[in-house]
Amino acid sequence: MRHRTFAWDETGGVEGAAREEFVARGYDLDESVGLVAAADEVQAHARENRDVVVRPLDPALGADEELWDAVVELQVANADDDHEEQAHRSFTRRRLEDLRAHFGAGRGAWYAALDPVCGAVNACCGIVVTGGRARFQAVDTAEAYRRRGICSRLVVEAAKHSAEHHGAERFVIDADPGYHALGLYESLGFTRTEHVFGVCRWPRGGER
Repeated sequence: MRHRTFAWDETGGVEGAAREEFVARGYDLDESVGLVAAADEVQAHARENRDVVVRPLDPALGADEELWDAVVELQVANADDDHEEQAHRSFTRRRLEDLRAHFGAGRGAWYAALDPVCGAVNACCGIVVTGGRARFQAVDTAEAYRRRGICSRLVVEAAKHSAEHHGAERFVIDADPGYHALGLYESLGFTRTEHVFGVCRWPRGGER
């Protein structure tokens, strides 16, 4: 079975019959809060980490490949437990390849927060920019580096670079309503604007 995702154009936090129609058939319910901020509203956190090095990765084929590989492994490590590891790794690689094509055309970038000593990827995220509207993609922090102010530094530096180099004027970011990242994004200047639901189903062991 292939990965399947469904979403509907309802921003008021109404899940409708999603549990009866989809969850009962093996789908996962995806609930998220959308937040926005103008470029001049994104602000640094008082406890942001000043040690990590935040920079965009080169999207060209053959460039920064070790870092791109590290991004894949970070996303695989942070995936839900019910995702089959190799299938999720393949999915992540294909998705990043598509994004690199966008970035190579000047429509945003992928950013990494690097350990200043060993150069390891501590955290990463992407920003896709279209007509001044910038959407964050997959903000991830390695488990060993969480709660050190790295994510807040990454989000702010990525937004600044995106505004300066890709014409980003307004940023959009999603968060799980039950996860601490929601409060973090609000502390960086983002404001809640919508509450949405969707459903997805990943291939599970033995499924084709």
